[in-house]
Amino acid sequence: PTFSSGAVLTAAQMNSVGLWLVKTQTVGSAVSSVTVSSAFSADYDNYLILLSGGTGSGAASIGIELGASTTGYYGFMVYGDSSANTVFGAGRNNTATMNWVGGCLSAGQAVHVNVQVMNPFKALYSKFISGTYQNSGAYGTMQGEHRVATSYTSFKLVPESGTITGGTIAVYGYKGTV
Repeated sequence: PTFSSGAVLTAAQMNSVGLWLVKTQTVGSAVSSVTVSSAFSADYDNYLILLSGGTGSGAASIGIELGASTTGYYGFMVYGDSSANTVFGAGRNNTATMNWVGGCLSAGQAVHVNVQVMNPFKALYSKFISGTYQNSGAYGTMQGEHRVATSYTSFKLVPESGTITGGTIAVYGYKGTV
């Protein structure tokens, strides 16, 4: 739909909006993890989580944990090493964190997260899809799931090493069907 200043929007127009900003949260200084509360609800089945504008203390993958759950994360990442021109794979089997939802190239460089999370509020397994993994000279994509059928309202972003300073986390909700 096309919106104009002062226009009254119908329910149909509002319901057809693709992504809806649920919340934003600023990251503190030199933090080893960031918890975002009240991020998931019955309003949306699926979410897009972005982190931008901050810096990292070193090269590291960034992982995600749903609620306080530190078990049941499974996934696989395909990545390439730009200096060796080689493709690799790495897996996660019942780990404490779903890694590879973002990363940092090196100390003082930008941190980033771009991950879709499907069904975190429903008492079902949640799915993850990420297209932004970067760590040193490696770049890749990941798919995974959290095999704990519990409803979550919050998540935590956790660098595998080091800290994050600054930046903003944005959480967008989108419906599975229109």
